[in-house]
Amino acid sequence: MGEFVLSPDDSGLLDVGDGNQMYWETRGNPAGRPVLIVHGGPGAGRSRTAHKQFDPDVFRVVAFDQRGCGDSVPSAADPSTDMSCNTTEHLLADMEALRRHLGIDRWLLYGGSWASTLILAYAQRHPDRVIGIVLIGVTMTRPQEVDWLYRGLRLVRPVEWQRFRDGVPEEDRGGNLVEAYRRLMEHPDAAVREQAARDWCAWEDAAIAHEGWGKPGQYTAKTDTARLAFVRICTHFFAHAAWLDDGQLLRDAHRLHGVPGVLIHGRLDLSAPVRTAWELAQVWPEAELRIIEDSGHTGSPAMAAAIGDAVERFTPPPG
Repeated sequence: MGEFVLSPDDSGLLDVGDGNQMYWETRGNPAGRPVLIVHGGPGAGRSRTAHKQFDPDVFRVVAFDQRGCGDSVPSAADPSTDMSCNTTEHLLADMEALRRHLGIDRWLLYGGSWASTLILAYAQRHPDRVIGIVLIGVTMTRPQEVDWLYRGLRLVRPVEWQRFRDGVPEEDRGGNLVEAYRRLMEHPDAAVREQAARDWCAWEDAAIAHEGWGKPGQYTAKTDTARLAFVRICTHFFAHAAWLDDGQLLRDAHRLHGVPGVLIHGRLDLSAPVRTAWELAQVWPEAELRIIEDSGHTGSPAMAAAIGDAVERFTPPPG
């Protein structure tokens, strides 16, 4: 395998409309197999290390920041940024605009957590543009999944969840907490927004705190700007169930016919239970489900090995 490229070969800001410019970058062999790395969150921004999964001698690795986060502009951390122009439909159009901008015919899609929702929606919309799919920590952002993460998981983390619940106004505590936090992230007082973002991230950390192999404090550790953008985008998307019909990605899985995939999921993942990956595998015959017994949402050495195997499956021979 060739030496990894540590800095992008090319990068830029792509005008995707609505006043948004999407940051993108490429690494590796310009004539290699294209792979698009899709980040999670939503709103977490691109990974600085995911490209290392791909041999730059044979892959052309593309990464980008979804609207409102990372190096894309404007940032959702700015309260004046219009969130009505940041929906799943907008992100799907942005991905297609990037593909055309880079002159790519078909690409491999790779990502985890929220990225799996976005990748599935894209691949079902444009199956002829997809070589294959690797998903890690599969989610489909269904209402039941959102409800589990932000209410059901109180059965496991009651103390932390009570703190999370108490972060919203008293009159909202018996209702939709995600929507209540979304409203707090639109509050005119910066101190209110900042406290809501901290409370949200504390709960996200509580959901993965049992995962000894991962980084349980990763959400709280975000910079102030990154945290504000992340939580504003998360609450915006999750309050609307990502603008997807309930069960849409399962119902339309037949559109992935002929597209090979690998689904990698940790048995110990509490924030995104393995049932979602299992359900997807039942309706997508070309997908292989790999359940990693010692892994949660943040991974483990065994999960890293499974990811490496999946990437190897889609790695073209040199030359």
